[in-house]
Amino acid sequence: MNEFNTEMLFEKSELIPAIIQDSKTLQVLMLGYMNKESLNKSLESGLCTFFSRSRQKLWLKGETSGNFINIDEIFYDCENNSLLIKATPKGPACHTGNTSCFYKKL
Repeated sequence: MNEFNTEMLFEKSELIPAIIQDSKTLQVLMLGYMNKESLNKSLESGLCTFFSRSRQKLWLKGETSGNFINIDEIFYDCENNSLLIKATPKGPACHTGNTSCFYKKL
């Protein structure tokens, strides 16, 4: 991972959305939220770690299920307030067993 000062990403909010996209298929897998600590843990470990808004604590994706998400690249948007994480999933991203959390059509 590139050396980068993550502080600027959190100037407006303590949590930022992180879109997870499969590096190979380009399918959007899920949306999670990160705080400074979860982003730093993700950068250190190479595994997606989020901040759970419902449980108010860090959440290593795959810790329970084994369906870890390995980070390949991280991009930030033009307003420095959201992330796109290109990644390689080690199983379904969704807790329902679906490849993606985005499987319900309006």
